[in-house]
Amino acid sequence: MKKVFLTTIAAAMAASSVLATASGATAQEWNRRGPPPPQRHHHHHNDTGAVIAGGLAAGVIGGLLGGALANNSGPRYIDPPPPPPPRCWFEDRTVPNSYDGGYHVESIRVCS
Repeated sequence: MKKVFLTTIAAAMAASSVLATASGATAQEWNRRGPPPPQRHHHHHNDTGAVIAGGLAAGVIGGLLGGALANNSGPRYIDPPPPPPPRCWFEDRTVPNSYDGGYHVESIRVCS
C-alpha cells in the first residue's frame, strides 16, 4: 500500500511540473483596460524546445525521487565481516629425534 501511495504522489508531482512549465511558458499578459498589443512576428524556434526539455527533466527527476521513496522497504541484511586471521609466530621447541632416541631443537609455527 505504501508503494502505491508513493508512486501516485511521484506521478502527480511529475505531471504537475510538466503542466506548470507548459502553462507558464504559453501565458500572455495584456493590459486589461484595452485590447492586447499587436503581435510581432518574431521567429523563436527554441522556445518550445526549452519548454519540452524542462518538462521532461522535471518528469525524470520526479520519477527518480518517487522511485527512490517507493523502494525504501526497510533494513537490508548485510553479511557480518569475516573473523580476523589467527595470530601466528615461530617458537624454538625441543622435540624427540626418532633416529637416535635423543632430542633436538626445531622452529615450530604456533597460532593462537
